[in-house]
Amino acid sequence: MKNGSMVIKAACLVVCAVFLFSGCANSAKDGTGNTAEGVIELKLAHFFPPTHPAETQLVAGWAEAISQATNGRVKIVSYPGETLRKAADIYSGVRQGVSDIGLSCFSYNAGMFPVMEAFELPGIVYNSAKAASKAAWEGVKELNPKEVSDTKLLMIISTGPGDIFSKKPVKSLEDLKGLQIRATGVSAETLGYLGATPVGMPQSDAYEALQKGVVDGNLAPLEVLKAWNHADVTDYITKTPFLYNTLFYVTMNPDKWNSLPEDIKQAITETTERFFEETAAGLWDVQNEAALDWSVNEKGMEIFELSGEEFDRWIDKVAPVQEKYVNEKGELGKTALETAKRLAEKYNKE
Repeated sequence: MKNGSMVIKAACLVVCAVFLFSGCANSAKDGTGNTAEGVIELKLAHFFPPTHPAETQLVAGWAEAISQATNGRVKIVSYPGETLRKAADIYSGVRQGVSDIGLSCFSYNAGMFPVMEAFELPGIVYNSAKAASKAAWEGVKELNPKEVSDTKLLMIISTGPGDIFSKKPVKSLEDLKGLQIRATGVSAETLGYLGATPVGMPQSDAYEALQKGVVDGNLAPLEVLKAWNHADVTDYITKTPFLYNTLFYVTMNPDKWNSLPEDIKQAITETTERFFEETAAGLWDVQNEAALDWSVNEKGMEIFELSGEEFDRWIDKVAPVQEKYVNEKGELGKTALETAKRLAEKYNKE
């Protein structure tokens, strides 16, 4: 009887040990970022500050939607404010697996995304961020450019039209001449054709540059006046809806994407498309409208609209940028530009 009791106790100890070991294993990571409970953790790197709507509404909203669609099996962890990668290094960071997902601007890597440049060229008028976002996202699906094939592109969103914010009033080309204006990518080149002196830098450096007088103004969407506090260091807004459009990508490391179960891939794809339509595509419209109202009514900024004749002068000055783009990119550039113009017209009507 005594021996039988000892056997039962020993068996119980073995069972307890198995459960204990199993519990420890279930709380550990498996080396791929996945927990043994089946929760897949994805690191997302971006350059926006933690208080910016790109973090609080775009990233946080999308992450929550993905979590719900996968019943909590996917957890997206955000690293805002360049804490994981600098703005210009986010795409390469995704490729290399430094982060699983990245959000940044194509224009921060000049020359690396020739097809996407077509959607940022001056002389194309976008009525809204939503129109610009939908044109670019449909365009990339149509064109399937090789330049973005080394990552898994999840969505493209746009700022829509941008304007010049300056310390001095800009009502004409003569007023703009010689002013040092912060910009990136094709927008920087465009400013040169207009007689300004472009200064290339990411948005995250622009406030300090304006504050210290390193630059006289900024070419950007209206949202930066409030979200980046640029209304504190500029006094005037010159409306230029044909001059600026910046595209943001949300993209994923291809190996990480391929490692996901098929049902998870499907859930992410369907949820992302829905989130793009309902929230992401028009996010900058909401920000731009709120920032303009705040900047004028609370910060006292003054707005200038270019007159018809002056508008035409600016359009004529930037026309060579499109011509140069097609000459340099050849048939690829011609097709991309035609696509951008056609889709801009289509979605401006909507």
